[in-house]
Amino acid sequence: MGRLFGTDGVRGVANADLTAELALGLSVAAAHVLAEAGTFEGHRPVAVVGRDPRASGEFLEAAVVAGLASAGVDVLRVGVLPTPAVAYLTGALGADLGVMLSASHNAMPDNGIKFFARGGHKLADELEDRIEQTYRAHASGEPWDRPTGAGVGRVRDYDQGFDNYVAHLIGVLPNRLDGLKVVIDGAHGAAARVSPEAFARAGAEVVTIGTEPDGLNINHECGSTHLAKLRAAVVEHGADLGVAHDGDADRCLAVDAKGDEVDGDQILAVLGLAMRDAGSLRKNTIVATVMSNLGFKLAMEREGIDLVQTAVGDRYVLEEMKANGFALGGEQSGHVIVLDHATTGDGTLTGLMLAARVAATGRSLAELAGVMERLPQVLVNVRDVDKSRVATSEELAEAVKTAELELGATGRVLLRSSGTEPLVRVMVEAADIEQARAIAQRLADVVKSALG
Repeated sequence: MGRLFGTDGVRGVANADLTAELALGLSVAAAHVLAEAGTFEGHRPVAVVGRDPRASGEFLEAAVVAGLASAGVDVLRVGVLPTPAVAYLTGALGADLGVMLSASHNAMPDNGIKFFARGGHKLADELEDRIEQTYRAHASGEPWDRPTGAGVGRVRDYDQGFDNYVAHLIGVLPNRLDGLKVVIDGAHGAAARVSPEAFARAGAEVVTIGTEPDGLNINHECGSTHLAKLRAAVVEHGADLGVAHDGDADRCLAVDAKGDEVDGDQILAVLGLAMRDAGSLRKNTIVATVMSNLGFKLAMEREGIDLVQTAVGDRYVLEEMKANGFALGGEQSGHVIVLDHATTGDGTLTGLMLAARVAATGRSLAELAGVMERLPQVLVNVRDVDKSRVATSEELAEAVKTAELELGATGRVLLRSSGTEPLVRVMVEAADIEQARAIAQRLADVVKSALG
């Protein structure tokens, strides 16, 4: 059996891979591991639990709450809120643990569990490993040490979470958004209420799409993975820009007034320059991943900003930021971390800060994003292969070497196994889009034959 925890918690098809029993067991295990680590010492432990609107989140939330309370943890149930809201509230309320139920941008049948440590930071890999080991030991029959009587956890709804989080977002903005018209695509997800409310309170005129979650329509042909409707709405309403979130709103992609996409690299470039000008870009450095477009790297070099690159996954970006005191980092996919104001990617905060830069400069989003030129980049997802052998296949290594020689200094190749889905990602960057497509497809075919 493979590792339960991926790069972003535990994910799978709800009620098939991710069952109520697994959710309950992992929650109990998390409580025990954190207790053993001394997190709860000297006080009664408290956890914040939130979820996105997926139908399966209802029973999984019940399982998580039951598991925590049975292990002696008091639970503050905040309901449907973005992942970064749960992280923020975990820190702001002084909770010992946060739990978010979401599968982010994945399709509705999936769900996931993500744990936050005290302060709202993601758990270290070592703690996740211990939670998994503890869960497996007890799933095999080892009995739990269970509190009784007054020792069991108490559960209550924390209805102030929405307003507390929105007030936090507004409080950290450098300037208001008066005069801007913004279209928000909430992906029928966790940001459906939060993001429009925050933009409106900041002064923007707000048009909404994808803000009517029914538990089944999350991410369906909307949000940051499906920008067509947002593009059309921005043009139709004559908006200054549009922002799109994913299901749990820890990411943000944007659309300019012409309906053209502004991706995570461009957003990082715009915010990086804004923070540099404001004197808040610590050590004059942005942290990004190896998936960032080469055009982003070249633009930052031209602007005199240093770039540090990590493995793919916002947790690794965050680890690098925390270890070296950097203030801004993110991914091309729209996970952007502004560490002075958030402990994880925050799609609503990102959108607000992007809009604030447009309002402050009086320049269009297209002009601001034009600081970098995206080189053509082709990404092919190869499914139904053994992703664990990506790094050890000699056939694959030889194919990559051949592709790199063909590209020379004008492009690059990146192969990686997904941390959240059962597939291998093939990325090829080149000055010519047709060359990138041809090489990417050729490598995808090799992945299929070598790892299939």
